[in-house]
Amino acid sequence: MQQNKNPFPISLHNTHVKLLAFDLLTLTPPISPNHSFTRNSIPITRAETVGTITLRDHKPFKFLRFAIDDGTGCIPCILWLNHMTSPHLARRRSPQDLCLLADAAARSAEVVKVGNVARVRGRVTEYKGGVQITVTDVISERDPNVEVLHWVECVNLARNCYNLVNVSSSSGSGSGSGSVVPKLN
Repeated sequence: MQQNKNPFPISLHNTHVKLLAFDLLTLTPPISPNHSFTRNSIPITRAETVGTITLRDHKPFKFLRFAIDDGTGCIPCILWLNHMTSPHLARRRSPQDLCLLADAAARSAEVVKVGNVARVRGRVTEYKGGVQITVTDVISERDPNVEVLHWVECVNLARNCYNLVNVSSSSGSGSGSGSVVPKLN
C-alpha cells in the first residue's frame, strides 16, 4: 500500500473538532494567513473544549479574555464584545445581525466566571505566535461527569477519526479504491 499524495486527506473544515488542550496547543501553525492550523496534515478551523475557567480579563464593550483548563493544559480564549462599535463588522453585517451577535456574546460573557466548568466552541486562531480560540459560544456545564466524558470523546475521536489517513492500493493489487486506515504515531 502507498499513501495517497493528497495533503488534506480528511476534511474537518468548519467542524468543531473536540480536542484536549495538549492537542490544541500543539497544532501546526498556518503557513500563511489564508491557511488553517493543522493536526497530522488535517486542517483544523474550529474547536470545542470543556474545562474549568481559570482566568478572566474583561474590557467592557471590547473583549473578554479567559483561559480554560481541561487538566492537560490551559487554552487561551477571546470573546469579542465590540460588535456594535467595530467598523470592520459594520461593513460586513446588517444592523440586525450585529444586534443578534452582540446579544449572543453578552449572554456568553455572563457564563464566564472563574471556577465555572464550561464548554467553549470557536475558531482556532493565532495571537502573538500562539494558538487561541476565538469564541463563538460558551455553555455552562452542570454535570460533574462532563469533563471525563469530554476526555473519553477526545481520545475516541483521535483514535478513530483524527489520526486516519487515506491510502490507496498499489496498481495490480486489488480494486485500486482508496481506504482509510489508522495512522500510527
